Amino acid sequence: MSPTNDIWTDIAPIHDAVVRHPFLTGLTDGSLPEDAFARYVVQDSLFLVEYSRALALCAAKSPSTTQLRMFCAHATEAIDVERALHEQLMSRLGIDAERAAATGPTPACLGYASFLLQACALRDFHEALGAIVPCYWIYWEVGKELVAKGSPDPRYRLWIDTYGDESFGEAVTGVLRACDVALGAVGASAASAARRNAVTAARYEWLFWDSALRDERWPV
Repeated sequence: MSPTNDIWTDIAPIHDAVVRHPFLTGLTDGSLPEDAFARYVVQDSLFLVEYSRALALCAAKSPSTTQLRMFCAHATEAIDVERALHEQLMSRLGIDAERAAATGPTPACLGYASFLLQACALRDFHEALGAIVPCYWIYWEVGKELVAKGSPDPRYRLWIDTYGDESFGEAVTGVLRACDVALGAVGASAASAARRNAVTAARYEWLFWDSALRDERWPV
């Protein structure tokens, strides 16, 4: 069994909780309140800027030029491709882009972004990959499941189609391959550290959607 299969074994229960979450079931049956989706889109736009920085740090630590090119490309795409998606969604949701950019991150958004940045900046390459893999893998798996179900709301369907797209699957496959190589080159203790990072990141994935649904705010 490959090292990434071990990671999936660890995060599969969290993925199962994600697909059962009312935010995601509400996307497919159209019952998700528009305000909750709007909050998610704004926070995701803030998060992806920091996620791009984390990917750039992975690029800097990459041991091969192939991985260097891949993570540089993904860092760029996180800014350009995802921004284009968010701009479309914000327009359809009536969200002012400048006001959205000035919005502060929620505790979940800031916590997730900070976790990824410290893992990618301060830890070894294999631990950095452990931290970023769930964002790729869970979105891919969720996207495939949601595409099969569709949505009566065209705005929700636009988001679903993005992550169920074949080109996104190719990007995920490349990262999983890099993770297999990195974890295959380290010992059991180091691989366990990467797997712990993956579990933490997967929990943040669940929390990110949950925080949008319940309108999470700073208590003070």
